[in-house]
Amino acid sequence: MTFPVPQAAEERPFASRRAGRPAERPNLLFILADDLGWADLGCFGSPHISTPNLDRLGAEGIRFTDAYAGSSWCSPTRFSLYTGRTPGRLECGLEEPLRTRNEANGIPADHPTLPSMLLDAGYDTAMFGKWHCGWLPWYSPLKIGFQRFFGNLDGAIDYFEHIGTLGEEDLYEGETPVEMTGYYTDLLADRAADYITEERDRPFYLQLNFTAPHWPWEGRGDAAVAAQIRADYEAGVQPFPLLHLDGGSLAKYAELVETMDEAIGRVLEALAASGKADDTLVLFCSDNGGERWSMNWPHVGEKGDLTEGGIRVPFLLRWPAAIDPHQVSADPNITMDWTATMLDAGGTGPTEGYPLDGVSLLPWLLDGADYPEHDLFWRIASQGALRRGRWKYLRDGRDRALMGNWPRRFWSKNEFLYDVTVDGREAADLSRHQPELVGELRAAWDRLDIDLVPYPDDHPNRPRPPQHGAPGRPAVSQAD
Repeated sequence: MTFPVPQAAEERPFASRRAGRPAERPNLLFILADDLGWADLGCFGSPHISTPNLDRLGAEGIRFTDAYAGSSWCSPTRFSLYTGRTPGRLECGLEEPLRTRNEANGIPADHPTLPSMLLDAGYDTAMFGKWHCGWLPWYSPLKIGFQRFFGNLDGAIDYFEHIGTLGEEDLYEGETPVEMTGYYTDLLADRAADYITEERDRPFYLQLNFTAPHWPWEGRGDAAVAAQIRADYEAGVQPFPLLHLDGGSLAKYAELVETMDEAIGRVLEALAASGKADDTLVLFCSDNGGERWSMNWPHVGEKGDLTEGGIRVPFLLRWPAAIDPHQVSADPNITMDWTATMLDAGGTGPTEGYPLDGVSLLPWLLDGADYPEHDLFWRIASQGALRRGRWKYLRDGRDRALMGNWPRRFWSKNEFLYDVTVDGREAADLSRHQPELVGELRAAWDRLDIDLVPYPDDHPNRPRPPQHGAPGRPAVSQAD
């Protein structure tokens, strides 16, 4: 089902009602897309992808233009969401993305998390969809505070065959493997709708993690494509056929996004039918920037890169009981801020000894407080970045982006300063004109970095810059 997008009212800058908290704590529904580009929704300017349900969700609340993922990689962003902390505070946050299946690679069971803290505060908790924060027998959603789980553990799953990146069966009910027939996006939406309509006397927190529009490039009518991918695994034709390097198109990518939008529409319809829509804080975003077929315009870069295209994500918020519709905000925020905000909305906060790296936006949203200005920090093995207000500091010693679409212009330079409010292409390096500011931002980045787990020298994503005077590898232009 799709909802018509209201056309009468134009967006206006966000303004709080200044009415304080509603009497009842809200239900929390966080919907996460996988590798969705900043401009892949109609309400973010997509010229060829139709997303009426997400467009309506944004029209009924706030559209955030300057929202950021906690990392340019999927699993570190998920670590930052569930812990409320920078991914590098845990050793598992260093692998980008998470691939090694062992006891050291996951969220420790004794680490406070968003679901565990909300569970302790009286919430029912559930996750449906992609986990990608560690493998059994050591890790699962049930071990960090989710009472229910249905979904996949790996970083990707075939939409029909339900196999993971190593060709293994990867569909679970709790911690038990299950076999089901159906298109994965629909299975997740159906499970979420059923959960929402259950009778309960406690508020709920539902984490709904779609794998769309992540590869493999399979729409609802592509069961034969999925069967061929499984056959390629079994025949050993290529080691990782789920990557689907010989598939996809702009039209197929649009189909995956539009199918996800339709599925989200069914979830929102169930929420409305249950009578809980007004009292539910709904959040939607992507886990990082898009790749291959996505559109990140006007930002440069993509998934895996700390340029804007790799970390700036579409973000929508709706809470009818507390926030007016048709609003937009350009205030910079990051994944960990929403962890802090949801905990605050749920009437709880961080556990002693585990301070959050995010800031609750609830006083700004509900009470009319000033926006809490704070630095946004990123660190991956190959880059570092920090945003303060309009300014973004970027350090990078590589000749091109890891995934190939961003050439280095000056091989001997590895610090850059951009005004990303006007330069989403990060083409005008202003560091020469603002040396004191660069020094301040560098020092701020270093102060945050020193408390994190260091990357090993042999990390596969560590930069390997070319020798001065030698040409870099050829760059591949972005299909904007």
